[in-house]
Amino acid sequence: MPKAIILYEIDKSFGPNVLAEYYSKQNDKIPKEVLKEFSEKHVEKELLGVTIRKDDNRYFSKKINAESINKNNLYLSFILQEEEDLVSLKSIFENIEAKTIQNFTEDKKEMNEFFKNELNSILSLMQKLKEPKIIKETINERTKKMLDDGKLSEARELIDLGEEIPTKLADEVKLAEQLLNENFYKKAKKSFLKAAELARIIQEDEIALFLENKGDQVGFFPDLIKERETLYKEIEKISNDLNSTQLFMYNNFIEPIDRLIEISHAFEDHGLIDMLTKLKNYTQRASRLTKELNDLDDKIKELTKKI
Repeated sequence: MPKAIILYEIDKSFGPNVLAEYYSKQNDKIPKEVLKEFSEKHVEKELLGVTIRKDDNRYFSKKINAESINKNNLYLSFILQEEEDLVSLKSIFENIEAKTIQNFTEDKKEMNEFFKNELNSILSLMQKLKEPKIIKETINERTKKMLDDGKLSEARELIDLGEEIPTKLADEVKLAEQLLNENFYKKAKKSFLKAAELARIIQEDEIALFLENKGDQVGFFPDLIKERETLYKEIEKISNDLNSTQLFMYNNFIEPIDRLIEISHAFEDHGLIDMLTKLKNYTQRASRLTKELNDLDDKIKELTKKI
């Protein structure tokens, strides 16, 4: 689960400003330089989602669609556990984003408490996915309320389901994660969705939504891999076609590189992201120098004609 949630705004003149935050550990604090880098990438490069690694920590930031509260510069950031992937957390982040808009207030103390509750809720969900016992305890509490409300038949049905479904659910999630790690994406999607159905049966709707979203995201991986291979070939072709008389082609690298960076974020391939970012910076610089060289070439030609 995330180790922290930070809500901040970006003022184009003054930079990032933290509005609310909650950390599961007091020693955790988002560094000012990370916020500054987020600001640069969100504003200058117009990226909606940004991931940064620093000092053995991973930081993720996303722009919030806050038009309903007349805000256009709000961002949510999370400090992530090392083993977590963004695919797993996508639905959770989207849920927190929606709730942040619904519960937004200028009162920092109130927002801090809201994020504390959200982080605890995520912890509960993650524990349920790994521990059938926790789900069974939740079911027991729910059935007690049903019995108190006189819903005897519904309570008996849920008790029966609670004996076997939580264990099946945990096993199915474990299988899905294993298939995902082994790159069997279609089978992993099927397994995640099967686990989601089991969660629906025992009325664990939050778990079901989380698993459904993860299954859907994993289902896109084969298409992303095909697109990635096509982009690699496109970049290779541009590189092979490039020669000293075609320096203008440096600009052709930028679009496929940008898309490869997006795809690499989906696979959490941070090494490739760093390499592609450097390549993009070099090609952008080469493109600018090429333009300058062409301008100088035109001036040289113009002057030589007058000699």
